[in-house]
Amino acid sequence: MSTNLKQSMDTAMSIDGALAAALVDYRSGMCLAQAGSGLNLDLAAAGNSQVVRAKLQTMESLGLKKGIEDILITLGDQYHLIRLVPNNAGLFLYLVLDKNKGNLALARYKLTDVERTLKV
Repeated sequence: MSTNLKQSMDTAMSIDGALAAALVDYRSGMCLAQAGSGLNLDLAAAGNSQVVRAKLQTMESLGLKKGIEDILITLGDQYHLIRLVPNNAGLFLYLVLDKNKGNLALARYKLTDVERTLKV
């Protein structure tokens, strides 16, 4: 993992309540970088890649022109945040956040900072 990718994952994991983070290529479903534990990030990357591709296809079918900023999946005790990386087409940041320890608005803000400084 390159230094910038490691720093990006470390920064994502410093977000209050962060359980796991990954950088994913949604074209292939491959995890390019990851940090944290508690779930199989390679499996999550592949599954969430299908979510992103399906949403992009639906948007195209509906004629929606604006890009996706992020996708939020709310579970009983976790938030799963998918943040597309506009400067690097085909990539998204994935953050798993403990619902009781994290602040969703702050996590979205900080993940945007990670996305902006990401160099792949």
